[in-house]
Amino acid sequence: MSEERNAIPLILTGVGSIIVTVGSLWYYGYLHFAKPEDALLLSDFTMLKTLPGEDYKVALSPAPQVAQCIDGVLVLFDTQQKGLSGVLVDRKKQAVRCMGQDTPRQEK
Repeated sequence: MSEERNAIPLILTGVGSIIVTVGSLWYYGYLHFAKPEDALLLSDFTMLKTLPGEDYKVALSPAPQVAQCIDGVLVLFDTQQKGLSGVLVDRKKQAVRCMGQDTPRQEK
């Protein structure tokens, strides 16, 4: 009893399942396809050094990014583009740390 099965329906079902799964994850926001314009460069941010007795001016409208301290590292979230977040780093790609929380330590 050697029956040969047609593999084409099985292959089409598998490919269709993958497409529907990826589409559902993307639709509900669990999957984000990054584009080059989504990236925020460090050069887009400037630190204003505050000195005692000196005034500095900033815009009244807030930036579309919000920062949160997670595991001792400053993480930026973009409020305009859903799912876009990143770690604030310096020129040497070192993460900017937060005060008031324990910083992660490398175990030896």
